[in-house]
Amino acid sequence: MTQEPVSLARALASFSDRWSPRIVTAVNDYDVRIAKVEGEHVWHVHDHTDEFFLVVEGELHIGLREPAGERTVVLPAGSVFTVPRGTEHKPYAPVPTAILMFEPTGTLTVGDRPGEIPDHVDATTGHALDPTPQPDDTLGS
Repeated sequence: MTQEPVSLARALASFSDRWSPRIVTAVNDYDVRIAKVEGEHVWHVHDHTDEFFLVVEGELHIGLREPAGERTVVLPAGSVFTVPRGTEHKPYAPVPTAILMFEPTGTLTVGDRPGEIPDHVDATTGHALDPTPQPDDTLGS
């Protein structure tokens, strides 16, 4: 973890992979992760932790399977939402989107009981941030 400020724009410009979060810093036992997303993730659940989302750019939809039934929350840029622990959810981005998440260090991106994981989704606990930005825009290619 760096003791210097981190520019989110530069951090987002340093990679192009979708659904493959980078760890920008840590707060206590939590990672602060950023990711570029587009298209569908997978239905998954985190049994022991909430999951916080902040949409930096673009728009994120999160499908939720709750006791009252299924619903979708729509998060435009600048919006935040917390998926409660134990709630099955599926993020989806209709356009290229940048997000920031808070998750306990070691939390797997595909939840605690992953099923089949498509090739475009990275099942990871987060990757170290490459400090070398790429010469593209915030969301990149």
